[in-house]
Amino acid sequence: MLSGVKEKLSDCTAGRRIDRASLNEKQIFYHLEMRNRMLEVCLLGTGGMMPLPYRWLTSLMMRYNGKSILIDCGEGTQIAMKEKGWSPKPIDVICFTHFHADHISGLPGMLLTMGNAERTEPLTVIGPKGLTRTVNALRVIAPELPFEIRCIEFEENEQTLCFDGLRIEAFRVNHNVVCYGYSLSIDRAGKFQLDKAEALGIERRYWNKLQKGETLELDGKIYTPDMVMGEARKGLKVTYCTDTRPTEGIVKHAAVRIFLSARACTGSRKRKIRQKNIST
Repeated sequence: MLSGVKEKLSDCTAGRRIDRASLNEKQIFYHLEMRNRMLEVCLLGTGGMMPLPYRWLTSLMMRYNGKSILIDCGEGTQIAMKEKGWSPKPIDVICFTHFHADHISGLPGMLLTMGNAERTEPLTVIGPKGLTRTVNALRVIAPELPFEIRCIEFEENEQTLCFDGLRIEAFRVNHNVVCYGYSLSIDRAGKFQLDKAEALGIERRYWNKLQKGETLELDGKIYTPDMVMGEARKGLKVTYCTDTRPTEGIVKHAAVRIFLSARACTGSRKRKIRQKNIST
């Protein structure tokens, strides 16, 4: 267990008791705390191809430090968010693994809901090559929005984006169309070394700035955070992938605190879906 991290697993549907043995058919909610900052991860949907009662199509939402990230937006995503009590309005980034309908068909309705909530902040959408064309095609039924949509397309096998304290790593997986998994990482700074700060003669009122990564100039001398901070500590990392056969990329990125796969199935279906390169 990571130092200073608390974890709680609970069902993600309000007021509804669930059988933990069948979590693959329910929404899963992870609650993590790190240095008084809360990370919440909710599998809003885990279904494949068609929505079922209490099992919506693929989607995951993560909230951290006032920011929200959505991965995939299958049919029923908005309903699952309502059940959780979360709002789509503050979503900052939407990541798409690939462009099959059960992973993206909920996007037009989601955009309209954001617009009806009077959102004006730009929305960043990331995904495989062809994202802009796909989003524009879906927007035929959601043409007028009060906010800008900024599309970022991935073409390399691995690409990384940094976003307000979060690091988003995309990596190619093995599906019958171009498909990416995602790792979302939160780095954790080292401990503040009081003895070093005192030895350097830095006044206490400046310590907080150095802890926040700022460089100071005091009495003609330059003080940098590395002069008073210890080695970086383990942070948090959540890896999410779906619709894939095993790959080296998954092995590399799955050495994490939480690994989430949005697919689960019975043995009777495994042989059939392996032919389509879908994870089991």
